[in-house]
Amino acid sequence: MMRMILVGPPGAGKGTQAARLVERYGFVHLSTGDMLRAATKAGTELGKRAHEFMKDGKLVPDELVIAMTIERIGQDDCKAGFMLDGFPRTLPQAEALDAALDAAGTKLDAVVLIEVPDYKIVGRITGRRSDPVTGKIYHLEFDPPPPGVADRVVLRADDNEEACKQRLKKYHSETAPVIPYYGAKGILRRVDGDTTPDGVARGIAAILGA
Repeated sequence: MMRMILVGPPGAGKGTQAARLVERYGFVHLSTGDMLRAATKAGTELGKRAHEFMKDGKLVPDELVIAMTIERIGQDDCKAGFMLDGFPRTLPQAEALDAALDAAGTKLDAVVLIEVPDYKIVGRITGRRSDPVTGKIYHLEFDPPPPGVADRVVLRADDNEEACKQRLKKYHSETAPVIPYYGAKGILRRVDGDTTPDGVARGIAAILGA
């Protein structure tokens, strides 16, 4: 059983690696967005409370997100392991999540950080193109769209250079402080993300002891 968090800057390849981890290890992939939508759709008490914020376009409070996370990881399918993605995003969230996990009698085994230099992140993100028909994401250098698709792919509004730099700035100011926090706990594991997806996957597998 592995209980882990996947961390890294925007464009580091967390989505790609998360999908591979789910396929290889059978982890339950937990994203806060998915949990919020599922709880709201199911009409749970926490879901109803979250919906009151979401319908007004407000952020769901940390304590409510953490309560939903604890509720979710207590379900049977998470007994074989789970992977949190996109949460915690701030140091206070990390501290509150740890407190809630302790109270629930569980703990994290690893926090896997995919490291990629900022200048490489900008190149990765600005090179992405989206197919408006299928929704598939391509990259002009690493995964170019095939003939017949290339003419219709578009650059998403949030994938331009300025938007990318703002996202990186927010990552460094808000999320990066969780890195030394988990490092001090002895559960932080670093992976070189400046390589191929297969290379990153091998690095994560080595960390997980596979």
